[in-house]
Amino acid sequence: MRFKNFDAEMFLRDHWQKQPLLIRNPWAVWVNPLEPDELAGLACEAEVESRLIEQTQGTLIAGIRAENGPFSAARFSKLGTDRWTLLVQAVDHYIPDVAALIAPFRFIPNWRIDDVMVSLAADKGGVGPHFDQYDVFLIQGLGRRRWQVGAKCDDMTALLPHDELRLLAEFEATDEWVLEPGDILYVPPGMSHNGVAIGDDCMTYSIGFRAPSRADLIGNYCDELLDKLSEDDRYGDAGLSRQENPGEITADALDALHLMITEHLGDRAAFARWFGGYNSLPKYPDIDWTPEQPMTISELRERLNDGEPLMRNPASRFSYIDGAHDSVAFFADGAIFECTGPAAIMAKMISAQDRFTIEAELLKSDATLAIIAALFNQGSVAFDEVE
Repeated sequence: MRFKNFDAEMFLRDHWQKQPLLIRNPWAVWVNPLEPDELAGLACEAEVESRLIEQTQGTLIAGIRAENGPFSAARFSKLGTDRWTLLVQAVDHYIPDVAALIAPFRFIPNWRIDDVMVSLAADKGGVGPHFDQYDVFLIQGLGRRRWQVGAKCDDMTALLPHDELRLLAEFEATDEWVLEPGDILYVPPGMSHNGVAIGDDCMTYSIGFRAPSRADLIGNYCDELLDKLSEDDRYGDAGLSRQENPGEITADALDALHLMITEHLGDRAAFARWFGGYNSLPKYPDIDWTPEQPMTISELRERLNDGEPLMRNPASRFSYIDGAHDSVAFFADGAIFECTGPAAIMAKMISAQDRFTIEAELLKSDATLAIIAALFNQGSVAFDEVE
């Protein structure tokens, strides 16, 4: 999948994280990558995160009921003819043609990409007016959907008392569009929006982008630091002088106490290494993607020398951080690899590509082969059998 007429530079300059943008069918050729029955089948699988939303009353924001999957096939046969929506998370992990939708959006750094959620709605179906804390591209895959956007929201915005959904108590549209197959609506973080299906078999592909909160970063990084700190590392004040008022916490004491915290939090290199690993953790770490048979380095060398291409697991997350002297720290599904020379070249290449062939020159490096073998055996890459 690729765009034929989309100005990424203009989009980043004028719209990214600023204002919505309707993009009328920019694809060279739009082909809906998934059939409604296939999506319903995924929602029946135990390892797939899914949700069914039904509107039980005539108004859009009242009487909405949410039910978590997995579902039985019989459950779908009991649905009415309108006002329901099926949501399936991370469909790109399981369907390569859905994962291919991400490629045209890689003008956004890979580490920001979350997943592709797919919704299937009957006539008048929707989840209700809401807002998200992340950027999203809403691709109309099949059927038609009316989208409305409204004001920016935040933590102080009033919500309806609903256990499962964060629905807005009040919503007033400022813009409205009807999307046809292939059309895309970009919605920045915090922007209220509401989508309603027009007719049956309305499918929407939502490409979401991660945005870690300050609280998440501080909390998780502090957890990492705490695991490495010793109980013996304590405040000390050798050379203490008698002070005029024993009730005072002096500036010298505060400086020493503050330094005990900031000298660890302020270590940029340590933070970078932690963040690379943390950010590359799989969305669903409990799913086992490891191959039935581990791959030895000698087997790997033979197949790669024959020119067999590799492909990354769509559920995997790869990234790297440049280091000194042409080295890189390479991150894959939470694993960290220190790479130099040919291994660094390989790490940069596979961080950017979904499918790749390793050049013969790089295969002379034992370090490169060892990293590829580790990636293969942890389920991050596999041989591309479709040739």
